[in-house]
Amino acid sequence: MKLGVPKETFPGEKRVALIPADIPTLKKQGVEVLIEPGAGEAAGFLDAEYRERGAEVAGSRQDVFANTDTIVQVRAAGANPDLASNDLELMHPDQRLIAFLEPLGNPQAMTAVAERGVTAFSMELMPRISRAQNMDALSSMATIAGYKAVLLGAATLPRIFPMLMTAAGTIKPARVFVIGAGVAGLQALSTAKRLGAVTEAYDVRPVVKDQVESVGAKFVELPLETGTSEDKGGYAKAMDEEFYRRQRELMAEVVARSDIVITTAAIPGKRSPLLITAQAVQGMKPASVIVDLAAERGGNCELSRPDEVVVEHGITILGPTNLPATVPNHASQLYSRNITNFLRHAVKDGAFQMNMEDEITHDTLVTNNGEVVNPRIRDLLGVEASAA
Repeated sequence: MKLGVPKETFPGEKRVALIPADIPTLKKQGVEVLIEPGAGEAAGFLDAEYRERGAEVAGSRQDVFANTDTIVQVRAAGANPDLASNDLELMHPDQRLIAFLEPLGNPQAMTAVAERGVTAFSMELMPRISRAQNMDALSSMATIAGYKAVLLGAATLPRIFPMLMTAAGTIKPARVFVIGAGVAGLQALSTAKRLGAVTEAYDVRPVVKDQVESVGAKFVELPLETGTSEDKGGYAKAMDEEFYRRQRELMAEVVARSDIVITTAAIPGKRSPLLITAQAVQGMKPASVIVDLAAERGGNCELSRPDEVVVEHGITILGPTNLPATVPNHASQLYSRNITNFLRHAVKDGAFQMNMEDEITHDTLVTNNGEVVNPRIRDLLGVEASAA
């Protein structure tokens, strides 16, 4: 099996899908690696390091696609909507693609992949089961995003985080409120706590209270009925508008007393729920900061804009959409390990095993034999169940 690693083309994307340290592990599985020149440079991994670990550096990007049977990328297909078609033209039928594909948010892009005859696996669809934890790239990238969100907020806030007792007087600690206690939210809470802030969090799933408290934060409880707030995969489910209206009213009080609010509430494949209204923003203390990690899909804050800095009523609202790419070295390290573990699971004696009885393979497979085969994506496309 020959694995190709092209350089990422999504604007601002500095990560690389495979780092040199993981190449020996793949070679033991019978996998040879061919990498595009300069693919890892933006993340701090030079071509010489890849060669030292046993990879071959190709002559060009075209060579990577032409001379491999499997391509691994960070962003492809629907996750790179403007430029992925260029790569798709370089791919050949029966070639495999493993990457973030955005199949739930951009299912139409999966049709083009299928028509090319490419067998595609989406890292977003990794099942949340114990044996797939070390392949869960969404959680890996959310860890980076939660950490960096706090640093952005701290750099923007005209105050420091910790309490200081000095000869010139006492400085009160900053208050950080995190909405959504998933992987990104918990990492944000941990980072803010380490910086010395007073931390609070809210999540529609009351079962995460213990996790919030385990990182030293206070769990904010709102008098709302949340019995159906979590799906079988552990993700938050979309609720009705009346629920969100009442939630916004109750949460506005906590938002008003916070110096930094970090929102992470996202529903896979759906518009982000509106949690902070323009009126709630107006009620915040002057110079407070909102970091909206859900800005890419409409935002949790009514005033946020993707990849823009908005200042309204004296409040600064940040809407970053690709924070892991701003920490490319460690983000690549985590993602590369997720990819490597997936390949270790799927490759036996140098051959890729398509075991459809296996939950990991079944759930992540999006296209095969010229059609979209994943039931969730077919449902979004309005296509009847596939016999395959």
